[in-house]
Amino acid sequence: MVGNIRWLLVRRRFSTVVWHLIALIGALAMILPLVWMISASLQTMAQVVSFPPSWIPNPFAWENYPAALTFLPFGLYFRNTLYVTAVVIVGDLTSNVLAAYGFSRFRFRGRDLLFASLLSMLMLPGIVRLIPTYLLFHQLRWINTFAPLMVPAFFGSPFYLFLLRQFFLGIPDDLTDAARIDGCSELDILWRVVLPLAKPALATVAIFSFQASWNDFMGPMIFLTDERLRTVALGLHSFRGLPYMNSLYNQLMAASTVMVIPVLLVFAFFQRHFVQGVTLTGIRG
Repeated sequence: MVGNIRWLLVRRRFSTVVWHLIALIGALAMILPLVWMISASLQTMAQVVSFPPSWIPNPFAWENYPAALTFLPFGLYFRNTLYVTAVVIVGDLTSNVLAAYGFSRFRFRGRDLLFASLLSMLMLPGIVRLIPTYLLFHQLRWINTFAPLMVPAFFGSPFYLFLLRQFFLGIPDDLTDAARIDGCSELDILWRVVLPLAKPALATVAIFSFQASWNDFMGPMIFLTDERLRTVALGLHSFRGLPYMNSLYNQLMAASTVMVIPVLLVFAFFQRHFVQGVTLTGIRG
């Protein structure tokens, strides 16, 4: 009996070590490109193209950063991207919070069917909607403006709607019923009761929205033609597309590193809320 217990403990520990090793290998594989990008951004071109590759810059070529960021107007690109991203986050939070509250708290005929129909949109590739969307924005004369990148956020997203609705379902009905008895309207209940309890879910949606808008390349490439309206992602493409800049991978990596920094900072500051929000929305039904 004692021998069996010891064998089970050894087997469990061995299994734990194996799974941790697999997770560690996966993490290293995912972080390796980021490490190489930062390393290459501080190397000379001779070091970047050397074989075997050099992981530690010697010397550190800090001049790659000002050279890359001043060759093209990246300051303007960053302002454009921040403006578009901020509006998109506001739109995603506003539209999806209202819709998710309605689906989680109101009972009406066809509610579940309508919600299932919205979720089915997740199975429709975005590229399928690209041509009709472009034709619509062309008729509205929105091409070469920020409107095609920002306005759709105010009409909701099935994925964000699903996350928020799942979280709202986990909030006890007793809290909202008590607020109704006290005379609160539905908007008051949403603002005073539901949203303060839904900070993890809101942070999760905000992070997803920030990342999607900040890294968006297809939208700006399709709808923006004026160089003054370019975003950072489109600026990197322009940087890479210059014939005499194709070989300057160190400066390209420097510009890419600067683009990645805001995403890393946002995730670092909201990591706790992000993990909590994803976990809680996944277990609510």
